[in-house]
Amino acid sequence: MGEGTNCNGKLADQNSEEERQMQKVCKRCKAEFAASSNTQTSCRFHPSFFVCRRHDDQKRYYELGPTDPPYAAKFYDCCGAEDTEAPGCTTSFHISYDDE
Repeated sequence: MGEGTNCNGKLADQNSEEERQMQKVCKRCKAEFAASSNTQTSCRFHPSFFVCRRHDDQKRYYELGPTDPPYAAKFYDCCGAEDTEAPGCTTSFHISYDDE
């Protein structure tokens, strides 16, 4: 094997390292993303917290666990989704920890 092979291998390693360094982690959805492919619909997240409290809207009935007090409801405050694994209700650009 000649020097070109070693040099090409080194360049390939450098390229993959550069690609890895270009990947960022989103603060909202925790997904890895490349800034070059970040669009207005890339990130899906809940802009509010998952809460456990009485909901002001008494028209809805919430499924409570056996140990929950009768007045407690668990849901995302932004959209009312009752599952912690519910897909986000809002989309926007990813925001990196490096963006501050």
